[in-house]
Amino acid sequence: MTDTPYRVHESAYVDQPCEIGDGTAIWHFCHVMSGARIGRRCNLGQNVFVASQVDIGDNVKIQNNVSLYEGTVVEDDVFLGPSCVLTNISNPRSQIVRRSLYETTRLRRGATIGANATIVCGTTIGRYAFVAAGAVVAGDVPDYALMMGVPAKQVGWMSRHGHRLHGSAGGAMVCPESGFRYEESDGVLRCLDLDEDAPLPEQLAVGQKGYDEFRAGDR
Repeated sequence: MTDTPYRVHESAYVDQPCEIGDGTAIWHFCHVMSGARIGRRCNLGQNVFVASQVDIGDNVKIQNNVSLYEGTVVEDDVFLGPSCVLTNISNPRSQIVRRSLYETTRLRRGATIGANATIVCGTTIGRYAFVAAGAVVAGDVPDYALMMGVPAKQVGWMSRHGHRLHGSAGGAMVCPESGFRYEESDGVLRCLDLDEDAPLPEQLAVGQKGYDEFRAGDR
């Protein structure tokens, strides 16, 4: 480890100059290239690669074996599951140099990408969207959308706390963990009780019950 305000394991490589925020941890066998920007309180698991010009926000969790190539923008509070894949050229050929044509892939605040999922480049994953493990996403994803399958399709909505939402007689959908209410209008879901860019109240930022205690409604 280093004496910097962030932690870098001795087996990791961090090329300078780059920007790394306070409280971030970079673990075994990672490689951060010069020109990358990583925010505060991020966690990069084993064997994570971050290319030049990649922009990562605050409080981002990147699990083992994830590569973020140039053109990737990761906003605050995003979760990237183990071995998920993000690309930056739609039509790669080894013989054709397209370094000036990298396509932007944007993961908006609070989104979750499941293990082994693939996000085709040029797409935007909406705020608090949830991409299931193994899914292949080839188009833009709405805020709070639950995406599953190959190719991925929207099969429902997920709350900010990561629970599938179900309708009620009053029209609002209620998260079973937080109690926040959500309402859909013209294919757009919004939280009625907290702005999407507002931080969670402190008492709701730590889970108290396992997922099995809430999932009865999903069966």
